[in-house]
This record gives sequence, C-alpha cells and structure tokens, in this order.
Amino acid sequence: MKSLRKTISFACSLILAAPIAILEAQSPQQQAAPATTNSQSTTSPQSDAQAKIIKNVNYVVLPVTVKDGAGRLVPDLRKDDFRVLDDNVEQRIEIFTAEAFPLSLVVLIDNDLKVKDAQQVEPSLEAIVGGLSTGDEAFICRFDQYFHEGKGFTSDQDKLLTELKREKLDSRPSVTSGGGAFNAPTINGQSVTGGPAVARTTIDIGGQPTKALDDAVYAAAQLLKDRGRERRKIILIVSDGVNNPKYNTNKYDVVLKELLRYNISVFGVGIGTVYFDRKFEKLDRLARYAHNTGGDVYYASKRNDLEELYARVSEEARNQYTLAYSPRGNDAGAEYHSVEVRVKREGLTILTREGYYSGALVAPR
Repeated sequence: MKSLRKTISFACSLILAAPIAILEAQSPQQQAAPATTNSQSTTSPQSDAQAKIIKNVNYVVLPVTVKDGAGRLVPDLRKDDFRVLDDNVEQRIEIFTAEAFPLSLVVLIDNDLKVKDAQQVEPSLEAIVGGLSTGDEAFICRFDQYFHEGKGFTSDQDKLLTELKREKLDSRPSVTSGGGAFNAPTINGQSVTGGPAVARTTIDIGGQPTKALDDAVYAAAQLLKDRGRERRKIILIVSDGVNNPKYNTNKYDVVLKELLRYNISVFGVGIGTVYFDRKFEKLDRLARYAHNTGGDVYYASKRNDLEELYARVSEEARNQYTLAYSPRGNDAGAEYHSVEVRVKREGLTILTREGYYSGALVAPR
C-alpha cells in the first residue's frame, strides 16, 4: 500500500511540474506576457517583417502610400512593382510587406481656432476613436502658443472617447498680446507692472493668431520618438494651419529633421475657409509637413467631412506598404540622404518621405 501511495504521489508531482518545465523551456517571446495595464499590452504579435525590421537596425524603413487617379488606395502591388533609389543609387528591397502595422498616434488639436471652426471641430473629435484598432495607441494633445500635453498613450478606446468628449477648445488658452480683461503687459503670465500673476492656462487669448505650430509638432515628435520600430508613428494635426513664426522656438527645418530622424509621418485635417484661398497654399504648414514626411493632408468645410476624414487618415496610415533596405553605394559620408520610390504601374501617386538622416539608423530603445 505504501508503495502504491508513493507511486501515485510521484506521478502527480510529474503532472504538476510539467507546465513549469514547458514554460522554462520556452523563450521569453514564447511565454505569455502577464496581464498589465500598460498601453501596449493589446498590441498584436509581431510579424516576421516587424521582427526583421527591429533586429536589423541598419535598415532604412519606408512607409509608402500608393493611390490611383481617383485618390483610392491601391492594395494589390507586389515587391517587384517597386524601385527604391537612395542618393540616386538603386537599392535592393530586402523587406516588403503590405500588412497593417499598429499605430502610435499623437492627435494634435488646434486650441486657437475661430469660434465657428471650433464649433465644428469639438463634436467631431469623438469620431477619431472609430478609426483605431485594439492594437493602436493614441495620445491626445492641444496647442496654441504653447503645447498642452495630454494624459499619455493609451490603447483603451473608452478612455480615449471620454477624453475627447471632454475636449473644449480654447478652455486652456495661452498668453495674450493685449486686449480684453488681461491687457496689462506680461511675460509668461507674470505682470510686469506689479499686478498679480496670471496662470498661463487661464489667460484668454480671444482667438488671436498666436499659434506656435512648429513647436507643437516638435513636442509631439518627442512623445513619439521612442515608440518601437514595429509601430507606425503618426502625428494627426487638426488645425487651420495658421502658424506665427515669432512664437516658435523651433524652426521648420529643425522640426522636419526630428520627424525624419525618427520616421514620423504627419497627417493633417485642415479646418476653415482659409484653405479655399489659393494665396494660402504656399504658407500651408500642414501640407509641407505631410509632403516631406510621407503623410497626407485633407481639407474639411463641415463637421460631417471631419468625421469621414479622420477615418480616411487612420486607414491610410495603417495600410501603407512597408519597404526596408540596407543602404549600399550611396554617399556614406553625408548626413542626409534623398530617397525616391517608383512603381512600374502608370497613373499612380506615391506618398513617402523624401529622405532620411544617417542618425536615424540607431538601435531602437
């Protein structure tokens, strides 16, 4: 009897120990990750293409959007349909995929719109969540003369929806250059005439064009730069595009360098009638950022347009082709390298970044 009990006890211990032995034999990637509240816990498992991109830090990674003459996405191209030139030297495409990458999205909302435009934007913002998948993460921010950082990246769509529902534009405005109740001269909200200090977040700017769009994009880039290479890094700007250079610390060229260095694309949704004035085209910051980073820009004249455009932006950003290559034969000593992507099929429009900086080819954090 004792011998039988020992045999049963030994068998049970083997059964209980088996799962532990299996887990110990697995690599860290194979083991199930513990449940956490981390915003990236809902990210889909990495594909082979994503894993290769992360492993080889010398790859230049190009997200590429291809559209037909009617502006529709073209989903049926293959690797052989593409050519990539780096400093005018053709490269061998080592990774090609049309799979959807998860998004890391900073939503940058203009906090200094005209009253009519703000009334259209506010109720439309909730629709941004409708274009996100469970693997995406978003960070809601606002800007006027200053950058107003939100609550951080989250993949929780209920939290995002609640945050967007509470967005009241111009409720946390910047400093004034005069007029209204706060017409005494100030420096960063501090009265220079001996009066009481006024908190930066409570001063009414009354819709004055004191926006620092370049600084806001720079700040958004800092939030995105450390997100993984397996994610598509996007800034979505909802704005009338007005930018006053004298309020910016960072110039356009400096901001663009940061965006290209960290492979960040800018998508814009333009608000207001200013976009129907052709004189404004040359000054359009949204179009410049989008064009130079491989993003895109859309223009809306009413609320229904906005809700549709948010969905188009997220669809386009997620469903880009991804091309990756190790640069060969280009000007290795140059800091900046120009890039051109071509397709064999005629009549198509290609959107991708026009270059990159050598400093971008570093190990991901």
